[in-house]
Amino acid sequence: MEAVIKGSTMPVLEVMLEPGESLVTPHGELSWMTDNMTMSQTTQAGGGGLLRTIKRMVGGGGLFLTRYQPEGSSGMVAFAAKVPGHIVPVDIQQGRGYLVHRHGWLAGTPGVSPVVALQQSFRGGLWGGDGFLLQRLEGQGRAWIELSGELCHYQLPPGRTMLVHPGHVGMFEEQVRFTMTRVPGIANKIFGGDGYYLVALTGPGEIWLQSMPLPNLAHALAPYLPGREGVETVEAASIGGVLGGLLRD
Repeated sequence: MEAVIKGSTMPVLEVMLEPGESLVTPHGELSWMTDNMTMSQTTQAGGGGLLRTIKRMVGGGGLFLTRYQPEGSSGMVAFAAKVPGHIVPVDIQQGRGYLVHRHGWLAGTPGVSPVVALQQSFRGGLWGGDGFLLQRLEGQGRAWIELSGELCHYQLPPGRTMLVHPGHVGMFEEQVRFTMTRVPGIANKIFGGDGYYLVALTGPGEIWLQSMPLPNLAHALAPYLPGREGVETVEAASIGGVLGGLLRD
């Protein structure tokens, strides 16, 4: 298996697979592939049976994963980033996993499995019903993680804590301790009545923080997107125009 990350602002993960090798991804991540690549669905990654499948679904994943495997000769499959950012490869071993944000896992070798690590609900604003969710990547193999915007990497020494807005948490080693901490006396439109929450990451270990989390991007774009009323007006105008043209004919 040979993997190359191409591009800069909108990177692409391109993986060349030999016969007998395979790659597993969340459903729907494919961008392009050679014609000898086969796609199949599986409910398991990294072993663990039904229990691990349920834990993966609780962690934000679907019931099925997609497996890519070449037939007859080597083949290539590619996955493009969904937003400007970075694709980061990590090697996962027994006792050395990684925690990533809910949309972070792009692809992995069959020995890698995602399960839920933390699920925190907020009542309103930016997070809506989605809340804050971390996936734990465990097992044995290599995984590729998609992080949004610019990337800041820190090595936390033992006992050093970084307080991070939940959306900016991209990935960190599982040996890093994490807790949700609420800033008292602050309630804003982002978190509704829940106040202001931060994630406390405590070393030792490496952390990767992202500058443009997807919920923040969606929140920033919301004022510039047409509401349902605007969409219905456009649809009505279009339908009226079509009917008018038919009547005139």
